[in-house]
Amino acid sequence: MIKSHQLSESVSMRVLRLSDAGALAAAYVRNREYLSHWEPVRPEEYYTESWQAADIASRLVAHETGEGHPFGLFAGDTLVGRFNVAGIVRGPFQNAGLGYWVDSDYAGRGLASAAVQRIVEMARDELGLHRIEASTLLHNVGSQRVLQKAGFQQIGMAPRYLQIAGKWQDHNLYQVVLRD
Repeated sequence: MIKSHQLSESVSMRVLRLSDAGALAAAYVRNREYLSHWEPVRPEEYYTESWQAADIASRLVAHETGEGHPFGLFAGDTLVGRFNVAGIVRGPFQNAGLGYWVDSDYAGRGLASAAVQRIVEMARDELGLHRIEASTLLHNVGSQRVLQKAGFQQIGMAPRYLQIAGKWQDHNLYQVVLRD
């Protein structure tokens, strides 16, 4: 069972619940401009509680089947970050993808580094994964530092990898191997 983890004196990380949909929608509204440089262009519905509730519900199905784990960072009742371990593949691969963001008011406080480090430990010790992969925009130096602090190594660059901020953009590819 994946537990809640204290990341700082005032911020904890836990698996999202359906009841977090309002807090998640509020976080996306609050960070809309800030995240617009790092994420796909979102439809207007994305910023509503109902859209976020449906998304959380689908991610909780993946959580129950062991195919993904949706985490939120919380300062009290305020959601201040989202971390997704997704696309878990078992068999000979034992791999997952990692995506994340931290609220603009909480960025630069080491929360992403603490959360990614905890996720790496959890993936290795509790989920038994062999590898986690992540990608960053070429100019997202902060996220690259977060990954490197957690043991990720750059393994390449993918041209026009994801459509971010309305255009296909190159991404650096990272991995951390958790076990031999």
